[in-house]
Amino acid sequence: MPIRLLPLIAGLLVLLLAPAAARAADYVPGQVLVKYAKGVGGGAAASVASEAGAQPVSELPGGSEQLAIGDGDSVPQTIAELEQDPRVQYAVPNWRAHAAASAPNDPDWHLQWNFFGKYGINLVDAWTEAAAAGAPGGRGALVAVLDSGAAYQRRGRYRRAPDLRRRTFVHPWDFIHRDAHPNDVYGHGTHVAGTIAQTTNNGVATAGIAYNAKIMPLQVLDSHGYGDSLAIARAIRYAVRHGADIINLSLEFPREVRAAQIPDVVSALNLADRRGVVVVAAAGNETDPWMAYPARVSSVISVGGTTIHGCEAEYSNSGRGLDVAAPGGGADAPNDDSEWDAAHCNPDSFGRPIVQQTFTFGVQHFGLPRYYKGTSMAAPHVSAIAALLIATRRLGPHPTPAEVEARIEETARPAGPANRYGAGIVDAAAALAP
Repeated sequence: MPIRLLPLIAGLLVLLLAPAAARAADYVPGQVLVKYAKGVGGGAAASVASEAGAQPVSELPGGSEQLAIGDGDSVPQTIAELEQDPRVQYAVPNWRAHAAASAPNDPDWHLQWNFFGKYGINLVDAWTEAAAAGAPGGRGALVAVLDSGAAYQRRGRYRRAPDLRRRTFVHPWDFIHRDAHPNDVYGHGTHVAGTIAQTTNNGVATAGIAYNAKIMPLQVLDSHGYGDSLAIARAIRYAVRHGADIINLSLEFPREVRAAQIPDVVSALNLADRRGVVVVAAAGNETDPWMAYPARVSSVISVGGTTIHGCEAEYSNSGRGLDVAAPGGGADAPNDDSEWDAAHCNPDSFGRPIVQQTFTFGVQHFGLPRYYKGTSMAAPHVSAIAALLIATRRLGPHPTPAEVEARIEETARPAGPANRYGAGIVDAAAALAP
């Protein structure tokens, strides 16, 4: 019986070893880890390495040694030579590991290219980083969403969106009707809140980025998506007063409005900055070569929109001072003379929307409408990354808004010109990396 098994075992060993040669990307090229037999060291060990065409680099805890391959042989070839020497106990590649992350079981995750696609925000690995840091899904962060409210409660004719948890929402206030029930009837605020903190891995609809963060729903836009500077200024101060870590402003003033015409909003934003609150705002959707307010305020992280191809979206405002870009959906903007656009963009394509659960008809019917696109959709990606950063304490226990902004910008993936993409397309995993 043992004799019959030997060929099978040998064959199995061949099958197990073969992938090492085929998957060179899984280990560090040009390196081998070796441990010598007991009593072999010093000049004898150096001789073994030299005969295999390698040189010692450093000794490792446990008695093994790192070698650099110097004769041009592959890692498997060098290992084979070392293993033939009786003075070697073992020789192995310097294998690479990767984050043990997996996609959530939300059935419509496959529609969220903005999270996992080539030009998405690299979210799955970011979740692994956040969990390893003790803040899964941004647990502990609080994001104020100044918008059209949210479908966050069952009250009268209103219903809570099935993929939003009731306990996600704190300190709600409606600055339109002056009450504590900012129930969304427009759909925009529910979509934005969902991008930030929709329930994830619950087998329902789609995922959210900082799915364990808290949302402060503050209604400043009415049932048609319009609001005024007074309501917005009051809501910013309310968010600061009630402990928000981040304020998301997926809204814009008309292109002719300047800072001097909205002094109350600018003053409230300056207060937020002084109190350590990160503010993120949409650059605007007028295809202008300058950003709309409030994104133009210097203390605010301004966000342009990009498409599934990694291109500036056709609607996105841009200009000097744009901080970063994030997925906003839609079609590619017309090509300019940049190498990035020439290589990536196709203005004739239809693009893809940003999909989150919100209203499809009335305030009691929820689904996944396929028409949401805009810098309004791009901004909450950045707000949620800021929530993950703050919750994980990657930048210390109390990072300043400037420190959070710098981290997001320095870890963004370079794209086209800065006046159209800012520092690049945000990368959640890179921002959270130790």
